[in-house]
Amino acid sequence: MIDFTSRQIPKADIAHQLDCIEQIHRRNALRPEPPHFYCQTFGCQQNEADTERIAGMLAEMGYVRTQDAAEADVIVVNTCAVREHAEKRVFGIMGQYTHIKETRPDVTICMCGCMVQQEHIAEKIKKSYPRVDIVFGTHMLWRFPELLLRRLNGSKRIFEISGDPKGEIAEGLPVQRDAGCHAWLSIMYGCNNFCTYCIVPYVRGRERSRQPEDIEAELRQLVADGYKDITLLGQNVNSYGKDLGIGMDFADLLTRLDAVPGEYRLRFMTSHPKDASEKLFAAMAEGKHICHQLHLPFQSGSDAVLKKMNRGYTKEGYLALIEQARRYMPDLVLSSDIIVGFPGETEEDFQGTLDVVRRGQYDLLYTFLYSKRSGTPAAEMPDNTPAEDKQDRFNRLLQTQESINQQRQDAYQDRKLSVLIDGLSNGKQESEYTHCGRTDGGLLVLVRGEDLHIGDFVDVEIERTSLRALYGREIGKGYHG
Repeated sequence: MIDFTSRQIPKADIAHQLDCIEQIHRRNALRPEPPHFYCQTFGCQQNEADTERIAGMLAEMGYVRTQDAAEADVIVVNTCAVREHAEKRVFGIMGQYTHIKETRPDVTICMCGCMVQQEHIAEKIKKSYPRVDIVFGTHMLWRFPELLLRRLNGSKRIFEISGDPKGEIAEGLPVQRDAGCHAWLSIMYGCNNFCTYCIVPYVRGRERSRQPEDIEAELRQLVADGYKDITLLGQNVNSYGKDLGIGMDFADLLTRLDAVPGEYRLRFMTSHPKDASEKLFAAMAEGKHICHQLHLPFQSGSDAVLKKMNRGYTKEGYLALIEQARRYMPDLVLSSDIIVGFPGETEEDFQGTLDVVRRGQYDLLYTFLYSKRSGTPAAEMPDNTPAEDKQDRFNRLLQTQESINQQRQDAYQDRKLSVLIDGLSNGKQESEYTHCGRTDGGLLVLVRGEDLHIGDFVDVEIERTSLRALYGREIGKGYHG
């Protein structure tokens, strides 16, 4: 039974989607073998969470998931618009999928997500990829059953990419998660920040927060279903609740969720520095289930560049934030995002970025060369920095962080850490370390020991370190909340 509800979507529209699911299910039940579907996701964790809902709806319609696109009756590609590289990969793979339709014309090919909501991308699909059947944006995800039924009933190619979500949030959509102990839990959608380099607010809309009782109910169900590591998702979780008008902010939500009983960890991403607060750090430090892990993107160490990016904070203000966070959580695992080569970035600007990296002492950095996004203000900014200079800066940044990263990893030598086993290790070099897992802070640990099982919390003594992982032996079992 699907418990599809919404405080904004008319009941008649919800009933129509449920009827479409039932119609497709009845049709598929008449087939001698159940039809298959295949999903491929590009981009962020929010896209992965969206794909889980698409997969859940397809399963309710009677489709069975396959890992082989060639045997699928429905192919869904969930796209990303953040970087040009992702767009190129999407179009490359679409060529392969549309080739499948040459020999199996009944296959239904769908494209969704942020990338397809850009008008120039939609036009390219219309003109250059005629075998793509359905194209729909993030706002239309809950209407996927209707779109699929229309196409199966002989409708022309469907493009549903426009429209404003107007606060619409669909609760109770079926979800098909990958097996394991990790789960995504979306707490809000959209973004109000309009960083000048970012396309997300234009394709995902303004911020819409879920009601706290709906989030808590989903968390309780995830814990009951055995999920041990749950990540709260939002483009900027720190601005949660501002649109609800109920006097609850993200720190309050964390405290409420932390009260849910069970053996599990709770982490979140992504945080925007301009909305981070001492109240948040205190809630993290006091929580029983809340991980001491913080992803706090600073993007640039130059106040001039930060202003051009419309980030809303300064270099020193950012550094004061992470110092404050570490006072509350000395064991904090800190990560960040950096853009190198933003339009107009000078060598002096870049030196400011290196200074933040050295002073910040990050455990992990996600570093990117600036990628021009059509339709953003940054795309119109003059940029006279040669590409080779940008690449040189990027390489120097990687070298700087590599040295820091190794020092941070080495500090764990001989320490005892709580690790959630979440998989089997790969590679002959680590054959002694049969399993892998994550610490409270999200650090990768390869583990050796007896009777290890996925989903176990184990105590591990670190025996050696490397840039990419810690290695240790199991010395005990048990959850330490």
